[in-house]
Amino acid sequence: MSESFSLPTEPEGIVASLLERFNSGKVSAMMGLYAPEAVFIAKDGRTITDHTEIAAELERDFGLGLPLEANARHVFVADDIAQIVLDWSIDGTGPDGKHVHLGGSASDIVRRGADGHWRYLIDNNLGTAVRRAA
Repeated sequence: MSESFSLPTEPEGIVASLLERFNSGKVSAMMGLYAPEAVFIAKDGRTITDHTEIAAELERDFGLGLPLEANARHVFVADDIAQIVLDWSIDGTGPDGKHVHLGGSASDIVRRGADGHWRYLIDNNLGTAVRRAA
């Protein structure tokens, strides 16, 4: 039986969709939240546009087997574009038995498509955090 994931019809709904899809443990579910021309900002500051590479980046966090928690701090909307500032964390015991704590404040850009659904245009999960040199 295949699992169906809805897409948000309001920009504020992107956070609930993110949580539902990430916590499903399915990278393919997450990729449905990205516009075809989406940009993913890697932890080292690289800009990734290839969806296969974006999926590989996400797979690293999925591999922890831990749930994502996220709360929107701000949602700023201008017509069909929105900026979402959200605080997120992944906490728990990883598959190697070690404690894991990841988190930050994301600064993401989402856009409403012609179908009326909102998808990531820019996924910048570390917001303004200083990144390591590429």
